[in-house]
Amino acid sequence: MKNQSCTHAAPSLEGVQLELFRAIRGPIAPRDAQDLMTWPFFSLAKSRRVTPIDFRMGEVSIQVEATPEHGMATIWDADILIWAASQIVEARDRGQPTSRLIATTPYAVLTFIARGVSLRDYDRLKAALDRLQSTTVATTIRQPQQRRRHRFSWINEWKERLDSRGRPLGIELVLADWFYAGVLDQALVLTIDRAYFSLSGGLERWLYRLVRKHGGRQSGGWSFDLAHLHLKSGVLSPRKQFAFALRDIVRRQALPGYRLTLSRELGRDRLNFAALPVDPFDRAMRRVGLSPVDNGR
Repeated sequence: MKNQSCTHAAPSLEGVQLELFRAIRGPIAPRDAQDLMTWPFFSLAKSRRVTPIDFRMGEVSIQVEATPEHGMATIWDADILIWAASQIVEARDRGQPTSRLIATTPYAVLTFIARGVSLRDYDRLKAALDRLQSTTVATTIRQPQQRRRHRFSWINEWKERLDSRGRPLGIELVLADWFYAGVLDQALVLTIDRAYFSLSGGLERWLYRLVRKHGGRQSGGWSFDLAHLHLKSGVLSPRKQFAFALRDIVRRQALPGYRLTLSRELGRDRLNFAALPVDPFDRAMRRVGLSPVDNGR
């Protein structure tokens, strides 16, 4: 998208003007959209993926397609959507109006998702925005008639904002209506651990989001069949390789806030997970984006 001077409204696909929502400054809790935590919407590989995701389970259908130029949006690119969801929920909770049209700065997004702020990091952010815009999704999720599919890109458009002298002011982006509607539904958003952003592997990032969604804080924990997990991940690797990588995650206990174990039941491997006890003060610190105090434990 070509650089343009700052504007305060943009047309949506419905032909109406969107009011500009200026991102909130200061620490806020990271929130994630549950639909994105549950289903295979993103590539888990750092290498470019152009092979589509074609997932069907019961009445749920998801097709994700990428362009050769940019490749499929990755689970690291989805951090931008976590930032956007966090902004929208925080503003809503404060009683402030929100919009799919958001103005912010690259610095604000990068620091929120625990990235660097070098020129290289800025360029990577722009590449991520390009992938989010060029990746197309068609899904039956949240459609009143299951035979209907909603087709969208994660970001309808984005641009760099410039002042009258051509100096950078920040960026503007327009979120997909499907994503925005899900975030506005309070029941479809969960707070996640800020340590999520430090997870380096695509599979462990995906697994944390799935565990957070299904396991929550239930004392009894939750479990999944490994074959079921392989299907829901959308990865291209064979099941044997997937299981090997999963066992390594269990060995390292890589997911913040959860204890993982593997078991074999009725001839099938299962992943079991349960939430670890969390100090109430530490939890409050994490909710506002601050690190827990090191008390020597």
